[in-house]
Amino acid sequence: MDFALGLGQIVVSIGLMAAILLQSRGAGLSAAFGGDSSVYRSRRGVEKRLYQFTVILAVLFAIVSLLGFLATESQQVAP
Repeated sequence: MDFALGLGQIVVSIGLMAAILLQSRGAGLSAAFGGDSSVYRSRRGVEKRLYQFTVILAVLFAIVSLLGFLATESQQVAP
């Protein structure tokens, strides 16, 4: 159980880091392909899905971390 939680936490954290690094700060994903705009605009298409995926991964990481913490706490309390 602990191995699965640890492995899950590593996999989710790597995915979360990749999702965060894929997001371009202030410019959007289109800037990587030549489009540059300094005007505020809403996320669309791939950028919106990447943002939603990042939020889901962050929540999943928090849940897996909490479960891992609770699992180790229950093992340490038992005599």
